[in-house]
Amino acid sequence: MQCSKCDFDNPAEAKFCGGCGDKLEILCPQCSFRNPPNHKFCSECGQKLSSDQHPPQESAAAFSEVEKFEKIQKYLPKGIAEKILAQKGRIEGERKQVTVMFCDLVGFTSISQNLDLEEIYPIMDKIHEILIHKVHDYEGVVNKMIGDGIMALFGAPLALEDAPQRAIRSAFSIHREIAK
Repeated sequence: MQCSKCDFDNPAEAKFCGGCGDKLEILCPQCSFRNPPNHKFCSECGQKLSSDQHPPQESAAAFSEVEKFEKIQKYLPKGIAEKILAQKGRIEGERKQVTVMFCDLVGFTSISQNLDLEEIYPIMDKIHEILIHKVHDYEGVVNKMIGDGIMALFGAPLALEDAPQRAIRSAFSIHREIAK
């Protein structure tokens, strides 16, 4: 895979560029989700990815305010995007305590090695759906999706007085739902 930043030719299994150290990713042509370089299909929408595809340099300035709002709205709990826009001037640069929660499916790598990609995607879709909804149920925000897990924030971008308790409730809720 060739690095879009420095044009270094990396081996197919590389996750970071050997020339500049930049993270190697394939941008989905359909939904713009950033996928690891070894993925053949988009983790977000299932679109077939080309392994020789270069991730385009996307600039936030290239999007209008409406486009930015539409892009982030699908990743936020219902109604929070409007609250952020209403308080935009107040929350930019604001310092606050935030609770960070990491979730990872233990043993999934070994399980997935025995399955075909066509079998893994429906499982991962269901897992991601559970993780996202259970974080949103407690007014958290999914900050990153990392393989079979997530990083979620409670108390950002909007402050929550009981952010640690919400994160714990969310974690218990996720645990119960995954156990089903």
